Amino acid sequence: MPLLTGSVSVITSLIIPLPLAVKPLALAVAFTTGLAPAAKFLGTIYVLIGLRLPRPLPYLRSVFRFSRKISVWSMLEVLLLGVFVAYTKLGALVQMDIGAAVYALGLLTVVVVWADIVLVPDDVWEAIEHTGQTHAPMPAVRSLAFRPGDVGCETCGLVSVPEAHEHHCPRCGAALHARRPDSLNRTWAFVIAGAILYIPANYYPVLTVIQAGSGAPSTIIGGVEELLSSRMYPLALLVFFASILVPVFKLIGLAIMLMATMLVTTHSGARILLPQRTRLYYIVAWIGRWSMVDIFMESLLGALVQFGALVTIAPGVGAVAFCAVVLLTIIAAECFDPRLMWDAAAHNTHRPYELRKPLAFRSAP
Repeated sequence: MPLLTGSVSVITSLIIPLPLAVKPLALAVAFTTGLAPAAKFLGTIYVLIGLRLPRPLPYLRSVFRFSRKISVWSMLEVLLLGVFVAYTKLGALVQMDIGAAVYALGLLTVVVVWADIVLVPDDVWEAIEHTGQTHAPMPAVRSLAFRPGDVGCETCGLVSVPEAHEHHCPRCGAALHARRPDSLNRTWAFVIAGAILYIPANYYPVLTVIQAGSGAPSTIIGGVEELLSSRMYPLALLVFFASILVPVFKLIGLAIMLMATMLVTTHSGARILLPQRTRLYYIVAWIGRWSMVDIFMESLLGALVQFGALVTIAPGVGAVAFCAVVLLTIIAAECFDPRLMWDAAAHNTHRPYELRKPLAFRSAP
C-alpha cells in the first residue's frame, strides 16, 4: 500500500538499493519504524490476550518485559511527521497524492499513542504475578517497612532485596542494581561520541536533490536555508528545531547533568537547581526521538531514486552521521541515572555518594 501515490511505500523505502555508505541509515529506519513497533505492539497484544484466557499463555513475563524495553525505539509518531515533511517538500518538485497508507499510518499512530496512555504497566505486572509466572516465589504478605538494602526494579517497579533473589527481580527477572551500572562513564562516552559525530553531520551533505539535471548536495543548514528561500517558514522552523536545536540541547543538557554530579565538591553545590535538573533529564529523554524526523524524511525522499529520472534524490554521508548522533544521545539518556544527582546532594543518606575532592593549592615557599 503506497504512502504517496506514484511514489513509494514504507517497505520500498527500506529495501531500496542504497550506496554502501548509507546502508546503516536503512537499517536504522527499518528498526525504528518496522521491527521495534511490531515487537512492541505484538508483544503487548500477546500479553493482554494471554491474561484474558482461562489458561494464561506461557512466557507472559518475558514477553511483556521485552515489549517495555523496546518501546523506547518505537517511533511511529515521528515517522508520521517525517511523511508530512517529505510530502510538503516534494510538493514543490513533483505532483504527488497522498496514498491510503498515510491514513492507515495516522490511524495506527493514534491507536498506539492512545494505548500507551491508557495502559498501566503496574496493573499488567500484578496480573502476571497472579498467574504465578514470576521469576521467584512471591511472598504472601509484603512488608511495607523501609529496609536500607531494598532496590526498586526499573522494569516492573517491584521493591525487593537483591541478595534474597540472586540480584534479580523476583517478579520480572530483570537484573537489580541500586543504580545503573557505571552510569556516569557510559553516559560520558556516548555524549562525547555524539558530539564528535555532530561535526560531520553538519559538514557533509545529508541530501542531494537533482531536478532536470541541476542541483547540488545540501547540508542540514543548507536545507533550512532552502526552505526559507522557498517561503516554507513553518517547515523550516520544524527542521531547524528537530535537526539543530534538539541534538545540541540534548548534548548540552546531558553534559550539564554529568558535570553537576561529578564536578561538585559540596553537597550544597549539588543541590543547586536539583529539581530543575531532574525535570531537564526527563525532557531530554523524551525529546530526542523527534530528531529522527529528518532521517525518516530523507529515507522516503531517497526512495524516489527508483521512480524516474526527472528528480534524483539520494541521502548522503551526513545523514548517516546525524542518525548516529540521534541514536547515541538516546542511548546516553538511557544510561544516565538521575538518582545520582540526588545522591550527590545527600538526599539519600542510605546511599552515600563520594563527591570529588577540591583541589588543594600549595603556596609558594
